[in-house]
Amino acid sequence: MPITTHKLRWGILGAARINERLLPAIVQADNAELVAIASRRPGAAAETLNRFAPCYPSVTVYDAPEDLLNDPNVQAVYIPLANHEHAQWTLRAIGHGKHVLCEKPLALSVSDIHAIQAAAHQHQVMVMEGFMYQFHPQHARVQELVQSELLGDIRSVRATFSFMMRPERMYRLEAPIAQGGGAMWDIGCYAIHTVRSLFGQDPIAVTALHQTLDSGADIAASGVLDFGDGKFGQFDFSFARARRSEYEIIGTKGGLKCHVVWQLPGDVPVLTWWTDDGRQTEERLPAANHFRLEVEHFSHCVLSGTAPKLSLDDAHGNCRTIVAALQSAAEGRKVSLA
Repeated sequence: MPITTHKLRWGILGAARINERLLPAIVQADNAELVAIASRRPGAAAETLNRFAPCYPSVTVYDAPEDLLNDPNVQAVYIPLANHEHAQWTLRAIGHGKHVLCEKPLALSVSDIHAIQAAAHQHQVMVMEGFMYQFHPQHARVQELVQSELLGDIRSVRATFSFMMRPERMYRLEAPIAQGGGAMWDIGCYAIHTVRSLFGQDPIAVTALHQTLDSGADIAASGVLDFGDGKFGQFDFSFARARRSEYEIIGTKGGLKCHVVWQLPGDVPVLTWWTDDGRQTEERLPAANHFRLEVEHFSHCVLSGTAPKLSLDDAHGNCRTIVAALQSAAEGRKVSLA
């Protein structure tokens, strides 16, 4: 059911670093209002609020996440906790009747996605996985070019995401893959999601290789997604390579490159495309804050009762593909998804 207010009242369930982007996005969104933030670390929620939104002292601060979930003033929560905690806290929030925007990955197993789908249906709340890049206008422009058949039939998509891990961020590599540590659950999920979304379908098979550390975390991986009929997607990501954040589409008539996929709010988007008949074009688009656009989209969906752009079926498809890619890398073989 839609909510009969002009602004969706948000709570943030954690004081993670991503709040540098999401907390201001909620504050700046036209149809959202930040009303609470919680953390299990005493004082951390207040510190986060003072750091990223010092002009909002009316926001309620909690030192226990359950207290925020029990706050009747909170209608929706954003969950930026550690990867292995996303599913359990999403389910707790759903159980309290809250709508949920959960930072990717929504879950580490397909069975957890199923549980979230069932709970969301039972409690009549909306849940969306936080792939913020999908809300940047440059990707709508890419879809416009693809649907115009300028590039012909899409046959290949390559997505790359890499950067050198800073020493202070090495905690991302302390837990094994099964506990949400490493590159796949952190940045690889973006690359795989990008390939799936550009093809508009799920793959039928995956083959992958990865490099792992003594902790059991992966630090780099590459792979191929088979979409059938000679259509292939390549993904490549790493915490030990120079920064790359791009995708490339090759069709039967031409190709397109998105030069910076995971934009910062002030970055100028650049798309280049070419065709076999000799046309070459570079497009520079206006800068946009995809974090704010994501919050505004989800808020609009809850307030109006319309379905989010990123469905739980999409979350299921991405999780299933990731799990298959990890299995392929671990076992050294192609894994079927058909």
